[in-house]
Amino acid sequence: MDSTLRIGFVDSGFAPHQAARVSHARRFWLQHEVLEQGEPLPDALGHGTAVLDALSSPAERACIYSAQVFAGHWQTSPLQIAAALYWLLEQDVRLINLSLGLRSDRPVLRETCAELQAAGVILCAASPAQGEPVYPASYPGVIRISGDARCQAGQWSWLNSAQADFGAQVRGPSGLAGASLACAALSGQIAGYLVQHRRADRQAVHDWLRHEAAHVGPERRR
Repeated sequence: MDSTLRIGFVDSGFAPHQAARVSHARRFWLQHEVLEQGEPLPDALGHGTAVLDALSSPAERACIYSAQVFAGHWQTSPLQIAAALYWLLEQDVRLINLSLGLRSDRPVLRETCAELQAAGVILCAASPAQGEPVYPASYPGVIRISGDARCQAGQWSWLNSAQADFGAQVRGPSGLAGASLACAALSGQIAGYLVQHRRADRQAVHDWLRHEAAHVGPERRR
């Protein structure tokens, strides 16, 4: 049995020069309101490329699986994300990074996240530092991650706020910044921990993150 840690990310795919980092990939799209899936396209938006850079550095000993739900424009659906999550579950991933957020709660996405967590998959999702809640970050059990300007590379904060559980470095290796990149950076740190602690569950990961946080409490801005 292959004991290599498997992690997944749901995003806009990856660039051709990153192909060697990805073990397997699948694209999910709607065609005349019918869900389709097939071979991935090169990342036309650049977001997944930046997320993979932030995610894969500390997770270099893990196998990475890419589920593409954005293609040439910034539009996706709960059904596409849910299908991507189920596919990643079939790939036996332990951790999934979701550097995205939908404004509306949808039963199909809520139920899918609950099912994956019941199967032992750890979900990390981006949450904005301010504003209305987003999904899947706001679903029970999902680790909510935002950007924190106090954090340097490899650091994170225990925020425990209405917006997020943890904060991480806000700017990724690509130069892009925001909760999406912070989420990927912390997912990478979690993947590194899971490589060393293969039996760790979501609660063990949460406790480790709290204990090792470089900062406690929300960032105080003047």
